[in-house]
Amino acid sequence: MKKTPFLLLLTIFVFINIHCLSDVERTGDKPNIVFIYADDLGWRDAGFMGSKFYETPVIDALAASGMVFTNAYANAPNCAPSRAALMTGLYAPRTGIYTVGTSERGNSKFRKIIPVKNKTVLDTSFVTLAEVLKNNGYVTASIGKWHLGEGKITGPTGQGFDVNVGGWHLGHPKSYFSPYGNPYLPDGPKGEYLTDRLTEEAIKFIKESKGRPFFLYFPHYAVHTPLQAKSSLKGDFKNKLPDGRQNNPIYAAMVKSLDESVGRIIETLNEVGLMKNTVIIFTSDNGGYGPATDMSPLRGSKGMLYEGGIREPFIVSWKGKIKAGTKTDYPIIGTDMFPTILSLTNSKIPQHLDLDGTDLKNVFLKSELPDKRALFWFFPAYLENYHGMKGLWRTTPAATVRYGNYKLIRFFEDGREELYDLKDDIGEKNDLTISDTAKRKELSKLLDEWIISTNAPVPVEPNPGFDEEAYLKKLKDKD
Repeated sequence: MKKTPFLLLLTIFVFINIHCLSDVERTGDKPNIVFIYADDLGWRDAGFMGSKFYETPVIDALAASGMVFTNAYANAPNCAPSRAALMTGLYAPRTGIYTVGTSERGNSKFRKIIPVKNKTVLDTSFVTLAEVLKNNGYVTASIGKWHLGEGKITGPTGQGFDVNVGGWHLGHPKSYFSPYGNPYLPDGPKGEYLTDRLTEEAIKFIKESKGRPFFLYFPHYAVHTPLQAKSSLKGDFKNKLPDGRQNNPIYAAMVKSLDESVGRIIETLNEVGLMKNTVIIFTSDNGGYGPATDMSPLRGSKGMLYEGGIREPFIVSWKGKIKAGTKTDYPIIGTDMFPTILSLTNSKIPQHLDLDGTDLKNVFLKSELPDKRALFWFFPAYLENYHGMKGLWRTTPAATVRYGNYKLIRFFEDGREELYDLKDDIGEKNDLTISDTAKRKELSKLLDEWIISTNAPVPVEPNPGFDEEAYLKKLKDKD
């Protein structure tokens, strides 16, 4: 039997090691992305954001391991438009998705103007984040809520995801306990809890994809209504002292299940040796549900353009890459995620893609802050109040701009504007439109220019069905 020459063995050894190193380098250049998107989780609904009622030890530890943004925003005060902005990197006027369902909410006789028609399905002409990552070698999965369409064309698998578990047109589960009544999620054993089941599916995807760079989009249904929690957790909060108006034991138990889910994802990443090569992002799609939680000191809740409706908890963690325990008050928004994730993954961006967000890679990795820029919201729709709230509306058609510490809200029914200095007045209690006319004009001009640049359809047509007498009587009755 002939012996293999030494030089040939050496050549083979060097060849194998070079290729192994190349694989490692390619993997390092293509970190995995785990994007955990809570539903309706309020700005102060976690311990690291100040809650003393909800228990989120895992999420708090994740925050301590990376960078926290205290001025992070969703692109809208409710679900679908925030998700459309995240998936496309575009503001709402470009997608036509402004709200959930119809923009004509509430009683017609109380609507002063005709709101802009809303789209409920993300058109396939838009390039999604998943599509770009897939074209750059990523295996992609959407585990949980989609809310932007359904099926092979407008569901997740039609919009760039290799795997879809549980994503369809509905924005809330029929039940958090199996049977789920979801055609894209086979029922589990009777009584199985949805948050736990989706976590199992996410873990399965991670383990099956560990040999390739992957994008796990994990949009939980939790903690959206219906308020349903595991009995094993509800008891932990029944006798706990409330934290202001944070006092709902069922909601608290749902938050706890969400926290446990995050823990299991991190545990799996550690188990398969991927923590050092995985970027974990945790945030929420809009403000907390007003009847169940409280965003104080922020004003308002889900469905409002006040801070309580759009400001979110936000964590980014990448072991060994992002400095642990860092915090910044630099304002960011959901549309920033598209360019940032493409930059983090060294993905080639299609030439024709013109995104609205800012690449935050250097903020994450080097704490280098970009120049001050304006953030915008456009919500040309009506949302009726929660049962028991004063007034008729959570919001009437409106738009908002934040620039620096200042924020201006314009209400389209009458052109009225409100101006707040969020640095000194985070609760938006002191309207500065009269006392600081120069700042009001500056922000109003920015909003005008943005409306023109995005061709945003401002609603101005009076509603012929508006009944002023009934409207004023209803307002009086509500006071």
